[in-house]
Amino acid sequence: MNKRRVVVTGLGIISPVGSGIDKFWNALKEGKSGVGPITQFDAAQFTCKIAAEVKDYNPLDHFSTKEARNLARFVQFASVASKEALINANLKVSDTDAERVGVLVGSGIGSIETAEVEYQKYIDKGPRRISPHFIPKIIINEAAGQVSIDTGALGPATCITTACSTATNAIGDAFRCIQYGDCDVMIAGGTESATSILGVGGFCSLKALTTRNDSPETASRPFDLNRDGFIMG
Repeated sequence: MNKRRVVVTGLGIISPVGSGIDKFWNALKEGKSGVGPITQFDAAQFTCKIAAEVKDYNPLDHFSTKEARNLARFVQFASVASKEALINANLKVSDTDAERVGVLVGSGIGSIETAEVEYQKYIDKGPRRISPHFIPKIIINEAAGQVSIDTGALGPATCITTACSTATNAIGDAFRCIQYGDCDVMIAGGTESATSILGVGGFCSLKALTTRNDSPETASRPFDLNRDGFIMG
């Protein structure tokens, strides 16, 4: 079987150093860091108090109030970035065979922050106050499913979870889908929103995160002799 040539035709991104291709690329060229003090919760009691948070993102710029409430943050990121990638590729799924357009979007954890919110509801007000949207919001394949809905892709829609290599793994598997003729187009990548109490707390307990809280921009140094952990993002 002849393997087909595969090319990247469009990009989309939501990131701590800038969202959108131009902002992201310019920030990289200027050497900007997206790491700073955690603002999404009070991290005073944590050994690691810094993270690479996405700060220039307002869900209401992209979704209705109802959608923003019912879609987990990691799913929103995937949806927005995928739409940008299609625009960048000058591709409308409706102009092609939608059944030959697939989606492979992964996440390492999914919406751990949603689990925190719903558990607090249970503690405060009992099980009847747990949202019916809880389960759909936390499962990892929700991102791929939402991207399929938003873009109109009718091909395979699946996900992958391989910790920190998830996005790279997803792109590699999508590459093979095209290479071996399963699809003509794949929308692929990774999405995450794990900077939460349990996310950061769990990695702190593993002693996996840096404690260089006074030097956020230089705290992540994986190849340094004096490295002491990574940073959540």
